[in-house]
Amino acid sequence: MTRIISLLTALLPLSICVAQAAPENTYSPYAGRDYPTQVYFGDTHHHTSNSGDAFMNGDRLTPEMAYRFARGAEVVSSTGVPVRLSRPMDFLVISDHAEGLGVIMEVYNGNPLFMQDATLKRWSQAMKEGGKAAADSMNELISAQAQGTLPGVIQDPATVGPVIRSVWQQYTETAERFNEPGRFTAMIGFEWTSVPGGNNLHRNVLFRDGKARADQVLPYSSWQSEDPEALWAWMANYEEKTGGSLLAIPHNGNLSNGRMFEIETFDGKPLTADYAQRRQRWEPLQEMMQTKGASETHPTLSPNDEFADFGLAGWEYGNLTLEDSLETPQMRPTMYLRAGLQRGLEQERALGTNPFKFGFIGGTDVHNSLTSIEEDNFMGKHVVQEPRPERWEHVSKQGFGKTRYTWHYTAAGYAAVWARENTREALWDAMRRKEVYATSGSRMTVRFFAGWDYDQEDALSRDVAAAGYAGGVPMGGDLKGSERGASKAPHFLVSALKDPIFGNLDRIQIVKGWLDASGKTHEKIYDVVWADADRRAIGKDGRLTPVGNTVDVERATWADSIGEPGLTTVWVDPDFDPSQPAFYYARVIEIPTPTWMAYDQVRYGIKMSEDVPMVHQERAWTSPVWYTP
Repeated sequence: MTRIISLLTALLPLSICVAQAAPENTYSPYAGRDYPTQVYFGDTHHHTSNSGDAFMNGDRLTPEMAYRFARGAEVVSSTGVPVRLSRPMDFLVISDHAEGLGVIMEVYNGNPLFMQDATLKRWSQAMKEGGKAAADSMNELISAQAQGTLPGVIQDPATVGPVIRSVWQQYTETAERFNEPGRFTAMIGFEWTSVPGGNNLHRNVLFRDGKARADQVLPYSSWQSEDPEALWAWMANYEEKTGGSLLAIPHNGNLSNGRMFEIETFDGKPLTADYAQRRQRWEPLQEMMQTKGASETHPTLSPNDEFADFGLAGWEYGNLTLEDSLETPQMRPTMYLRAGLQRGLEQERALGTNPFKFGFIGGTDVHNSLTSIEEDNFMGKHVVQEPRPERWEHVSKQGFGKTRYTWHYTAAGYAAVWARENTREALWDAMRRKEVYATSGSRMTVRFFAGWDYDQEDALSRDVAAAGYAGGVPMGGDLKGSERGASKAPHFLVSALKDPIFGNLDRIQIVKGWLDASGKTHEKIYDVVWADADRRAIGKDGRLTPVGNTVDVERATWADSIGEPGLTTVWVDPDFDPSQPAFYYARVIEIPTPTWMAYDQVRYGIKMSEDVPMVHQERAWTSPVWYTP
């Protein structure tokens, strides 16, 4: 039996939980609770004018302006557009590039140390000219980094070290000023931007700590090493030196051209148990969704997944710079996240430890200091992609006969974190234990638990979260086979509540991946609860009847006359084999709504080409739960 829950009822189990065992002399059922009762939405991947490529592309907004905007203030963008969020964010990680942090500003300002180099002098002039000249210089900067041909002077520690230290200390001071525990978290971070040959191996490094510890180091740069193991060594040294804590979040693997989940090290050696343990230790999360598309899977990897093509247009051509090689089907098993989880099961059988045991988180990768990613309020990734009538057809990148346009960029995504409070420590701890999920831009509320004894009474209860924690593990956890009863399959308690200003919910799915006795991986997608159940059913082809489509493209509107505000159920795996290691995650799909391109088309009175999508279905992905025999 499944249950569709009302909006009011759904609010209670997701935000209020009872204590597990209240002392006799207390009355309040909420006293003493010791698990997360609130989800916090934010961005873990955000660039300001301190990032060289952002500044070259016209971003003039500082970290201070980025924090003000994230906290709900109205600001004016670098192109003079007033902008404000529909709702304040709960947290923000400004993760400017470690490579030459703040140095491009000095190039722009004509610092004599840099003007002796002809390339830097030309870049300085191009930035002052603006427009296409500045954009071309930014692409030249990115390509030079990918190919290892940057001017030596901006990689010389003696020259740039003082600049970077000054900018870093100003940034950490600003983060301290805007960090307000309980209301808004300004988590300190930076981006390590490894991009060998244009293949995206970037990581965002997040501090659990404040300025006092963060200022004891300078951000580690890929100019020092492009090898992730070197980054992990630096992180270990930081923790030993300061007593602080770090974690790293690899970026969207869909631009790595097969390098994100390689089954060999960066320098081509076979993986070892030690490598697997260190990767799992330092990289507990993976970026599922951002402006450069989705990294979940690809139709060639998941031909039976009708939602496998989300956010891929333009991003399946090749790597970040379109300079190394075109993306091929052979690369995809080691670049998309679902396939990466499958590689992890294989490696765990071989090594004894799973190197790719990661949760899912969202980010934006905006380079204009504005995390403004709702479809009707999308400010673009770069300044040159901020609102104007022709932005949709602006050419972002070309190579191998392929062209990426601004319309290929998605308005995405958010990091959703189940934490005990809105503080650096609590949010970081939740990320470390993988009790997080990713969304494509909406703020839907999602719970996902796995256990052995949930029943439909747990789904009917208003205390879904209390039942979930008491009877099993949340998203990101491990379902222990030793606790399984005789002939019992795992039970999953899943609940979702719509974002009030986004579309109703279409369905909740559970995605399963497993490893059989012969070492072959498999996957299957189950529709476990859906809206409008009186008129929809799973057909003979195994697919659920579509929810429908109320979008009026000519007006960029939709109606919540289909779908439901909340869905919840308990689902039991009908194909469970206790001898097979597996992972499970929930995917929540909204009803069809307009894309940012549809809103632009109406606002500017223009007509885009037929290949530009006007309708899509927003979604969320929970971190997996793993079962190990």
